[in-house]
Amino acid sequence: MVMTSSTQRELGIVAPNFALPDFAGRIVAPGDFPDAKALLVVFWSNHCPFVKHIKSAFAQFAREYQDKGLAVVAINANDIDAYPEDRPERMQADAEKFGFTFDYLLDETQSVARAYDAACTPDFFLFDRERKLVYHGQFDSSRPRNDLAVTGADLRAAADAALAGKPVPRTQTPSIGCNIKWRS
Repeated sequence: MVMTSSTQRELGIVAPNFALPDFAGRIVAPGDFPDAKALLVVFWSNHCPFVKHIKSAFAQFAREYQDKGLAVVAINANDIDAYPEDRPERMQADAEKFGFTFDYLLDETQSVARAYDAACTPDFFLFDRERKLVYHGQFDSSRPRNDLAVTGADLRAAADAALAGKPVPRTQTPSIGCNIKWRS
């Protein structure tokens, strides 16, 4: 397991646009959520131990915060030829197993991951109502084998502020996870 930290993105940048298929081929874009108070884009993977560690808690977080007006989109940008566990049929199985209520999309060309400057899975990008980046940090401080409870405390605090139209703290701890598996 190779740990990779998320890159430091400048807060205030506008969310890069995309139009990506979910595991069933339905195209989803940020414009599909015009009434959302905020948008969370997370780069995700089926096989990464860091994602597996928070998967159930994140699925619960998404259900809870979607009800509050947060649009949630997960994007799998891994090389699916080299990592077959991240193929669309496995994405669908994972979504069903964990009860994902958010769109789980495939960035097969990896162009969206590059536009976001995503580095790891999980990698969280929270945008406010105007789709400006207000948070790019960790879910919480829990990691595989560190015995800290998975709470989502950091992302919850950021989402609560963004949904209330309040400033999100500028001090943010980068996410840590598996590096995105880039195509050669």
